[in-house]
Amino acid sequence: MARKPEIFLRQLDPDEAQKLVKIARTTKDRVRLRRAGMALSSLQGRSVPEIAVMFAAKEQTVRELIKTFNDRGFAALDPKARRGSTPRIGPPVREEIARVAKCDPARLGCPFTVWSLTKLRDYLAEHKYVRVSRETIRLVLRKAGISFQNTKTWKHSTDPEFAAKLARILTLYDQAPADGRVICVDEFGPLNLMPRPGKGWYPVSRPKRLRATFHRSAGVRHMFAALDLASGEMFYRIRDRKRWIEFLDFLRQLRRRVPAGRLYVVLDNFSPHKKAQIREWCQANDVELVFTPTNASWTNWIECEFTALRYFALNGSDYPDHKTQDAAIGKYVRWRNQHAKPKTRFAIGSKIREPDYLPLSA
Repeated sequence: MARKPEIFLRQLDPDEAQKLVKIARTTKDRVRLRRAGMALSSLQGRSVPEIAVMFAAKEQTVRELIKTFNDRGFAALDPKARRGSTPRIGPPVREEIARVAKCDPARLGCPFTVWSLTKLRDYLAEHKYVRVSRETIRLVLRKAGISFQNTKTWKHSTDPEFAAKLARILTLYDQAPADGRVICVDEFGPLNLMPRPGKGWYPVSRPKRLRATFHRSAGVRHMFAALDLASGEMFYRIRDRKRWIEFLDFLRQLRRRVPAGRLYVVLDNFSPHKKAQIREWCQANDVELVFTPTNASWTNWIECEFTALRYFALNGSDYPDHKTQDAAIGKYVRWRNQHAKPKTRFAIGSKIREPDYLPLSA
């Protein structure tokens, strides 16, 4: 019979090694003390057979301890620690567990709309004669790529020209027109003065504190923004209102910023965008408005830029006035433009490019 290959504890940094030594010397739990001694012996280079003799244990026990420590760290020393291997159940049982988990409980006659691990375990035992633990179910589902998630909503686009509009936008994104530039435009806001939740790196149990009460006494502002796909840069203006008058002024500024060539402006179906004055000015100044399909604002490339702006310039903030908030937004946009690159490869490999794609938007 061939001898099993040697296995040793992984390399520990000085702090981990010192912690292991301290546990082996001072812990009062006999099981934890014994396991710490085994781990320390392996760290010092002793083989599994030698450790088994030292601690009057089976070689398999020592091997399991070392493997578990290498996987889970100091949790392996706890009296109830186990390697956590999934019971040996065949593929048919695994498939049945995954299939039931993906079903609506109400359709199976259960008086609830969502599975918990306990309810799923009980249903499998009663109706499928599959008797496994909750932990086994969790491991099986994780291996099958099934996780506990929040539900999401979708909107159905009723735009009769959905396919044509989507094809037009994708063509502009994929093939930059030779006679002009593609600009994605949208409004962002309203910009309130209020404490905004966010995340950051703080000492344990000492997060940043924001005031819980506030008054919206300073009004709101609105941001008009444009994304130039040729350069990847953003251009913006912040105004008190977002009527067609402010939008037309923003288009004029875009035209001055790019004086030569035709402007292809991708934008949504917000009513001020379709005012007769807007259309007349665009026709006179070589600007083409390319509208996204209804309920499909995700086709506008600038949408994801707003997500980043909110995350890096607004989340976790509590600006005292609009001037300070506007300055913070401007500072972020300038930093972003310094790192900008031309925008290419929109939704490559996405299902929206499939010919039979249904007009649904998340």
